[in-house]
Amino acid sequence: MLSNPNIWNNPSNAEKLTKQMNVLKEMINPVMKLKSNIDILKQYEEFNENELDDDIKKEFEDIFSETNELLEKQEILTYLSGEFDNNDSIFEIHAGAGGTESCDWAMMLARMYTKYFDKKGYSYEIIDEQPGEEVGIKSITYIVKGNYSYGYLKNEKGVHRLVRLSPFDSNNRRHTSFAAVDVIPEFDDNVAVEIKDTDVRIDVYRSSGAGGQGVNTTDSAVRVTHIPTGIVVTCQNERSQIKNKETALKVLKSKLYGIKLKEQKDKIDSMKSDHSGIEFGSQIRSYVLHPYSMIKDHRTNYETSNVNKVLDGNLDGFIESSLKGEKV
Repeated sequence: MLSNPNIWNNPSNAEKLTKQMNVLKEMINPVMKLKSNIDILKQYEEFNENELDDDIKKEFEDIFSETNELLEKQEILTYLSGEFDNNDSIFEIHAGAGGTESCDWAMMLARMYTKYFDKKGYSYEIIDEQPGEEVGIKSITYIVKGNYSYGYLKNEKGVHRLVRLSPFDSNNRRHTSFAAVDVIPEFDDNVAVEIKDTDVRIDVYRSSGAGGQGVNTTDSAVRVTHIPTGIVVTCQNERSQIKNKETALKVLKSKLYGIKLKEQKDKIDSMKSDHSGIEFGSQIRSYVLHPYSMIKDHRTNYETSNVNKVLDGNLDGFIESSLKGEKV
């Protein structure tokens, strides 16, 4: 179908078809590889182990190991059957109270997650970033695109707690910092959500930045406020005010559609993280760098002492255990 040149006359539809094809490939290709590996492994049974040289034994061991890894990946896909799991996602990080410490922690989380996106082969763009007063970030918003983006990331929503010796404390004391992650699925433009002109306030302002030639010196950043719900969406990644407005409205539409799915008008605020509650006792995961090294998910009890590996984006253990809903 994608070989038909007429398909590309509608880029939006072609993009959807391409994504569907990639999802099917991700499902089918591993199954075909598993079948091939199992056929090879069956041949091993026909031989006496003493008759095989070391190179052939090593080959079979490698195939056996690869087969186990493929089976584990296929098992994870069975947990990604939610209605919106294969949607792209809108991924936000917000620093908690605590000024410099929390803003730096939010930046560390941003680095961790972008490294995870890279490992998954996801593409992502920053549509809004609010820098901290001194270091780090107050908040950052990404649109993350890739197979099962929302499915893999949805359980990262919540408060993340850091305990460490502060690099900003001259007395080298231990500090606890908090940051919150919000994740919602991105919906296409066809979702049944009507946004009335009278329900939104649109403000334009100059994009923020650290300075230098890359800073946008025009009033192209856009802030869209949905008056009935109080939802605020900002976008400043494009130099075009029109494009920033389109992106902000699309994100707003996704958030409103998520609320609509709840079908409970009295719980509109529950679809937005309460960032005033980014504090002790509300965390889903703790990252302890001092006095010992340990990262622990409080929902599943999954933990590891290899904190550097996790902060470098190796989140599979936490994400997979959360998808399975397993208590360690």
